[in-house]
Amino acid sequence: MSDTAPRITLGELVEALKSSRMKRRWWRRWVKRSAVALVLRERDDQLEVLMIKRAERDGDPWSGHMAFPGGRMDADDLTGIRTAYRETLEELNIDVEKAGHCIGRLSDLVSRPHSGKRPMVVSPYVFHLHTPVTPEPKHDEVAEALWVPLSFIADHSNRERMEWRRGRLALDLPCYFYGGRRIWGMSLAMLDELLGLVPLKLP
Repeated sequence: MSDTAPRITLGELVEALKSSRMKRRWWRRWVKRSAVALVLRERDDQLEVLMIKRAERDGDPWSGHMAFPGGRMDADDLTGIRTAYRETLEELNIDVEKAGHCIGRLSDLVSRPHSGKRPMVVSPYVFHLHTPVTPEPKHDEVAEALWVPLSFIADHSNRERMEWRRGRLALDLPCYFYGGRRIWGMSLAMLDELLGLVPLKLP
């Protein structure tokens, strides 16, 4: 990470989330839905976000990908935030409702599920921890959990490019490598939106 990496403060992020108008897909109640949790902590005067590496599983299109804890909304989940709470507890044994609080949400994203033709709407919720936690990955779903400094993602000198292919389609996409793990796709889009809310300051 560069010595001139931008600095992100919690206070500015909280205020930006309060005043920002996130895009909600009005038709989301009629399609499959999921939610994820962007869990933030303050450590050594910087903000870190909790990410997971999905377990390697045959038939899983997201096998081995870097992501945020989350998953499909169950019939018992009355809201998306309930899904984020439940999935974070199930995947990492973190009760984020008790150990932290929600400071806002990001825009709904649309994903094309690999089973079926109807789209799936993904709702990201942002949490800040006020109590230290130790992630305990449920290893049949999550291979590992790690904290990624937001300043690393905010520093575009760390940004690289990758080629993504599906069939005849090939796309040139941005990505980051943190500790040998590639962060890209929908997870990176969420981080970019989060960091785009605040003016980044150089140290």
